Amino acid sequence: MGNILAPLTGLTDLGKLQAMGKRRKVLYVIGVSAAAVLAGLWIAASIIARRFEPYIRQQAIDYLRTGFESEVELNSLRVTMPEVSALRLLMTGGRGTLASVKGEGLILRHKGRRDLPPMFAIKRFNFDIDLGTVFRTPKLVPFLSLEEMEINVPPKGERPEVGINPEQGLRQLGGATVLIRTVEIKRGKLVILPKDLEKKPLEFELHRVRLVSAGLGVAMKYNAELSNPRPPGEVRSQGEVGPWIADEPGNTPLAGEYVFENANLGVFPAIAGILRSTGDFEGTLDFVNVKGQASVPDFHLRRSGNRLPLEAQFEVVVDGTNGNTVLNPVVARLGSTQLKTSGGVIKNKGELRRTIKLDVNMPRGDMRDILRLAMKGPPLMEGQLALATHVQVPPLDQRVREKLVVDGQFQVARGKFLRPHLQDKVDSLSRRGQGQPKNEEIDEVFSHMTGRFRLDDQVITFRKLTFAVPGAEIDLAGKYDLAQDALDLHGHLKLTAKLSQTQTGWKRWLLKPVDPIMAKQGAGTYIAIKVQGTSKEPKFGRE
Repeated sequence: MGNILAPLTGLTDLGKLQAMGKRRKVLYVIGVSAAAVLAGLWIAASIIARRFEPYIRQQAIDYLRTGFESEVELNSLRVTMPEVSALRLLMTGGRGTLASVKGEGLILRHKGRRDLPPMFAIKRFNFDIDLGTVFRTPKLVPFLSLEEMEINVPPKGERPEVGINPEQGLRQLGGATVLIRTVEIKRGKLVILPKDLEKKPLEFELHRVRLVSAGLGVAMKYNAELSNPRPPGEVRSQGEVGPWIADEPGNTPLAGEYVFENANLGVFPAIAGILRSTGDFEGTLDFVNVKGQASVPDFHLRRSGNRLPLEAQFEVVVDGTNGNTVLNPVVARLGSTQLKTSGGVIKNKGELRRTIKLDVNMPRGDMRDILRLAMKGPPLMEGQLALATHVQVPPLDQRVREKLVVDGQFQVARGKFLRPHLQDKVDSLSRRGQGQPKNEEIDEVFSHMTGRFRLDDQVITFRKLTFAVPGAEIDLAGKYDLAQDALDLHGHLKLTAKLSQTQTGWKRWLLKPVDPIMAKQGAGTYIAIKVQGTSKEPKFGRE
């Protein structure tokens, strides 16, 4: 039996060997195929990985060129790939994998305007990008950091016409759109370029600016800290800006609220004090409407040095391209005096500096506040002041006092001099005017003053100047030279009493014969007078 089964056993072993050989061949083929596939995948992944850097670079340039309609210059751009296998990168499509991108020397110029500074100039920038979105739309950039960025806004109308707009650019660019979640600018500068090339641009130092949800066609929320150039002070602001309007950057929308602190008014001629202001604004980079409040606890004129608290509620329109400011009535309080001001700070065509034009209306002012502001030392008079004037300060290449032009009218009611020797003279005039020169009960009388005047070239021309107390009225016209402190006024004195009644004793009897001669125009006494000399020592006389 053993001899009979032996051949069968051999056949069985041979079958097993043949089956094992077939399985080895299949496994070999599978192994070789798998290795080939893996090698192909590795090669493909490596190729794709190497494509990321030039692709990201080109897409960034295309995005900036099309989105901002500009000429783009880029000194360097480096893409640092994460430590992940090329195979995994291929298998996941890069989703969830962030590549770090760093660049230097990024410049965006206005097309065809090499004569203008760049629209944007960025010394350094870096951002991370999700590789899973690189070949898709939109491409996601979670965070973009810009260092030492300069933003130049040209004058309105200075850019040439371009044949493309951002919406067209997006359609043409297709997959190159980018969604930036957050942008942070450190140590930047915003420069508002003037139309007049001889004039210095308006520069704002940007300490820190953070923009959230930035993207083409979408307004960006921002938070900013910056330095204001004039008056110098610190600004904190938050709000929304954009979307960017490429053909006219000055038309880019802007809105938000601000706090302006430690603004030194001493940079301006003639005035001084530290200002604080809060408010909100809306408009564009070219024209901004601002509503707010301002306070200067120590407001004063350099000439007098007397400090008064100044508070204001205002609404102004600011032309960001030239710094012109238009005041829509500003309600202010100086000490206890309330006034309303409108006008503007405007640079006229052909002028290198701005002209200040203001209309001031003060219905119930306190004379002590006004005199304390204008004069050294304590005020010399109290009373209620009504004032309506037009103030103009032409471009300042001299002191304000030499250039100031004021045209208006005023009225002082219930006026009283606070210096005894002046009030004594007023009381004496009232007694004599009433024909009671010895009546000491006529004391501390109120004065009433009105006037129409014009100040120009340091000379006040009084078209009408009236001073009245009970029993007497003085009407004058003439000039007062501020530079020379010289008075030259002419007019007349009218008394209720007859001339003889202004005297006592024998003088009264002596003057009775001339009473009819001196009585004119409804007055008991009418005398033509003149006032000359100085403001400290006026000289009164008859014409």
